[in-house]
Amino acid sequence: MATSKPKTAAKKVAAKPKAAAAKKPVAKSKTVASKKPVATVKLVAAPAKTKKVEKKGIFSGFFAKKYEDESIMTVFKEPKFYGALIGEIVGVLLLTLVMFALSFFGIYNAAIYVFAFIAITVAVFAFSGAHLNPIITAGMMATRRVSVVRGVFYIIAQIIGAWLGWAIFNAFFSLGGEAAVYAIPSMAEVAEGNFWLVTSVELFGAIVLGFFFARALAYKRSVFTFAAVVAGGLIGALMIGYIVSYAFLGLSNNYLFNPAVALMYQIFPTAGANFGEIVGGICSALATYAVFPMIGGVVGFYIADFASKLSGENN
Repeated sequence: MATSKPKTAAKKVAAKPKAAAAKKPVAKSKTVASKKPVATVKLVAAPAKTKKVEKKGIFSGFFAKKYEDESIMTVFKEPKFYGALIGEIVGVLLLTLVMFALSFFGIYNAAIYVFAFIAITVAVFAFSGAHLNPIITAGMMATRRVSVVRGVFYIIAQIIGAWLGWAIFNAFFSLGGEAAVYAIPSMAEVAEGNFWLVTSVELFGAIVLGFFFARALAYKRSVFTFAAVVAGGLIGALMIGYIVSYAFLGLSNNYLFNPAVALMYQIFPTAGANFGEIVGGICSALATYAVFPMIGGVVGFYIADFASKLSGENN
């Protein structure tokens, strides 16, 4: 009995290594992938495509659209449009009062008119761009800087402003009664043989105005510089008109260079031998002080834009 116990103990001890050996994980054989030689590919840069530079002509982009699309249905939805119209009305009203006052008292000092014009231009520039003249508005429309719809309403506003200025001045004149020393200013009647002479003066002065205003737009970031350039053009036009009219043609009080204000200077005939003569006089006055000056403004704008294109300023 004593000898049997050690045998069982020996069997238990011998069984333990086998169990441990059975639990031992078998190491997985690692397969080593054979490395294949990678073919080297040389990247050759593709030849750069040469861009074809199109040679732009002198007139390329000359008539390109420069304003936002506006129509009679959309323009009245913008509050800024009403502000622009008010600016044109007030500006031309003040300008008309200044011109009537200077003419009324026979003051032909250009410096006073220049300072007043600069002040009015600076005051209303933020509203409408300070056209203050159908000559300028016609040039802006022709060169597509403003839409036709906006331009037409600008001209209507300018005429309303000139009429209001005349009405205010006339009201004070009427209140003065017999105390008024001077008469309300008026343009000299265009004689039969002087039609083309007077019209040529207005046309040439309008070209100068249009040219200077178009050039002043390049400096519109500085409102004072813009106003000074435009005023310089106005003074140049007035000086040329005075020299040509008075010294060369023997005419006086026959130019104004602002169709809206000119309409208030009694340019239309009120009497005639017959109805046809009256109508002919009205058409002649409109051609001299409205139609041809607006054409001159368009020509002045085109000259300025064409010179700018040739000089490469817009490139």
